[in-house]
Amino acid sequence: MTLALETTDLKVQLRLDGDWLTLCDLSRLLPGRGVAALLPDGRQAALFRDRAGELYAVDNRDPFAGAAVLSRGLLGTHRGRPYVASPLLKQRFDLLDGRCLDDETVRVRTYEVRAA
Repeated sequence: MTLALETTDLKVQLRLDGDWLTLCDLSRLLPGRGVAALLPDGRQAALFRDRAGELYAVDNRDPFAGAAVLSRGLLGTHRGRPYVASPLLKQRFDLLDGRCLDDETVRVRTYEVRAA
């Protein structure tokens, strides 16, 4: 079986300082996987598209390990809320508000993201 690549003119945009920044084509985000995007200030955002087509964006830096790896984490849900689990130490971060599900004193920044 051959899978056809999704074709769309939609772009993934992230709200940064009140403006929308275009990051990539929507087709670059495979459901269930993340990608890292370099922001103008040198930080990285981890972009995700779940299997239902919802988009999420958080800081790519894992606050426990200090490495920019969250885009390589595993997506899941806990009590109906989407999360990404760090590939290093396995802490889970809520994709809606950034809080760590394993240590509520820690959180990552979340970004508003859309396809336009």
